[in-house]
Amino acid sequence: MTNRITAGGCVHQQGFRGSRGWLWFLIAILCVALPVACSKKYESGPLAITHVTLVDATGADPKPDVTVIVADQKVQSIAPSDAVQLPKGTQVIDATGKFLIPGLTDFHLHLTGAGEPSGSRDFFVPLLLANGITTVRDMGGFLQSLVPLREEIHSGKRLGPEIFFAGPYLDGDPPSFQPSLVVTNATQAQDDVQSLVAQGVDFIKVQSILSRTAYFAIAAAAKKQRISFVGHVPDRVTAAEASDAGQKSIEHLTGVLRACSSVEPRLMEEQFRGSPKNETLQGSHAREIAWERELLSTFSDKTCGALIAKFRTNHTWQTPTLVLLRHDAYPTPQSDAAVADLLKYAPKSIVQKWQEVRKKQDQLSSPADFDLRNQLFSRSSQVVAKMQSAGVGILAGTDSAAPELIPGFSLHEELALLTQSGLSPMQALQAATKGPAEFMGVNQKQGTIEVGKNADLLLLDANPLENIRNTEKINALVIHGRLLDRTALDNQLAQATTFAAQ
Repeated sequence: MTNRITAGGCVHQQGFRGSRGWLWFLIAILCVALPVACSKKYESGPLAITHVTLVDATGADPKPDVTVIVADQKVQSIAPSDAVQLPKGTQVIDATGKFLIPGLTDFHLHLTGAGEPSGSRDFFVPLLLANGITTVRDMGGFLQSLVPLREEIHSGKRLGPEIFFAGPYLDGDPPSFQPSLVVTNATQAQDDVQSLVAQGVDFIKVQSILSRTAYFAIAAAAKKQRISFVGHVPDRVTAAEASDAGQKSIEHLTGVLRACSSVEPRLMEEQFRGSPKNETLQGSHAREIAWERELLSTFSDKTCGALIAKFRTNHTWQTPTLVLLRHDAYPTPQSDAAVADLLKYAPKSIVQKWQEVRKKQDQLSSPADFDLRNQLFSRSSQVVAKMQSAGVGILAGTDSAAPELIPGFSLHEELALLTQSGLSPMQALQAATKGPAEFMGVNQKQGTIEVGKNADLLLLDANPLENIRNTEKINALVIHGRLLDRTALDNQLAQATTFAAQ
């Protein structure tokens, strides 16, 4: 008995006889349409994706007309379609003309940043699934929400991505964001790192306000606990020092352009020079703009090359979040029709907050200011390309749900920006698949499509190596071995839209 499903999602039954056969057929249909409600005991048998072009993200050339068989949440076999004998009871997807890639990873987001308890479950998760994202790295959030959510997903009670998380940020006093643990000395650093490790975090996240003393104490505590630390380069620490201290990833290129300046010590001194007495908000903004102009005018290819070489030697990865940097560079992105259309997926209260933040930013900035920031964005993009060429690991992340960065959709935008900066489509794809798995040390089970690895697969209607935008042309998703066809993915979008409208 074999169930055959076309890539468009239509089910064709073959060999069903008797009421028992029809019962299992109906259960299989329900598990496709309502995957969250299906427990593991009702999972169907093997799934075969036939006649597909495989883009396995290893860096190898695409493999045309192969069949990938999934069973027990793993990739069981990959072989030329004409050489495959399908097991009895196999569910078949005819993927002729389609392309199969690994499930995608957003390596920088904040699941609890949209409000709890529903923000993660009803806003984030449906949009991530609908966009083919099967793994995320949460870069700062509430453990009382993240831990139960991950347990629900692992137990099969809820369908969602694999989650790696840091829990609260480690920051100075006062901290920039919540939830945070304030660290000002070595004792606090040791206690906080030890406590977070005991609570099951996957890494430690550092923020920008940390003092030098606190930062290097956190680095020492993390090393003692044998856990990696990642995050911002604190304002009072150089990017080179962060790399030498063992910071595993740098987010948003914090400190990188400053470290590429031929006068970095002077820029740091100016950055922390006290404000003039009775300085106005406009005056402070003017000083910031002047500092950014100097940052841009003193950029040195030689200095930047030395920094990049250090990153490569120390295996310091970069999560540039270009989509976030671009939003900072351009005024009023809500006017963009595509962005405006996506706002229907965001809860109204969140959209209102985003608009308030943008309004304040726009009020202080002139067209010349935005032109300067556009130049800084262009320079940052060029540095990303230089790092990729030099062998520095690049990771795809978005910082969702920062203003106007809709979960899921923003990752596809990030991949497009990575290719615009100079990465090849394969390199951009690997930044959201192979690279994150290597970074987290789980590349033996995910990140590429290979026999024995997790069955997290994304079926596309067009070739992503011809145009990375084709990752948006999603036909179906297989997550944890479960199939979500186009109808099921559209249901996820509808669920998010309904929640947003409440």
